[in-house]
Amino acid sequence: MDSAVCAALAARDYDAYALHFSYGQRTEQRELQSARQVAEALNFSSFLHLEIDLFHRIGGSALTDPAITVPKAPEHEPIGQTIPVTYVPFRNAHFLAAAVSWAEVLGARAIFIGAVEQDSSGYPDCRPAYYQAFQQLVRTGTREGDIEILTPLIHLKKRQIVAMGLELGAPFNLTWSCYSGADEACGECDSCVLRLRAFDEAGTPDPIPYALRNPS
Repeated sequence: MDSAVCAALAARDYDAYALHFSYGQRTEQRELQSARQVAEALNFSSFLHLEIDLFHRIGGSALTDPAITVPKAPEHEPIGQTIPVTYVPFRNAHFLAAAVSWAEVLGARAIFIGAVEQDSSGYPDCRPAYYQAFQQLVRTGTREGDIEILTPLIHLKKRQIVAMGLELGAPFNLTWSCYSGADEACGECDSCVLRLRAFDEAGTPDPIPYALRNPS
């Protein structure tokens, strides 16, 4: 959902190119299908699909290790108070590194990433300081040093992201957020619950199918 809103922002302001990663995540094929459809709906100039297996081989996350169960969102405590088992260790740095490499080849000046600190699952690689540090790395480690890492959603609440996406015409019906489901979203994992709450608070129905709706 967040990536689709970022994609809509990029498509509005730039000649945009889409980058998607398959990294051994549980819903890998469903996410790839969604990413292709979103990029097509927003008329992106190109779609690059990269496959990396290091996270699957390293393990340590419920998203990439089938031996670790994806938990249900807590019912009586806020989501994001601790780093959950769905955190993929240092994942976004690998994503950004590949994006910067492609940006140098393309001559692109900006990279959008849908990181969100508030209303998130508590992932450390969604903190503003993380992207500030990576920006300095780009300045010192690239040919021109002028590629900008943009995190336009990072300080927003999820309901604000939904509202922005509706205003931009982001294709929410094509997006996928569930950590475990592939045919229907489970409605119980952190990602599903945060998403359902956001649409509920924004006063609009979530257009994707759910096996169980539990936004409370």
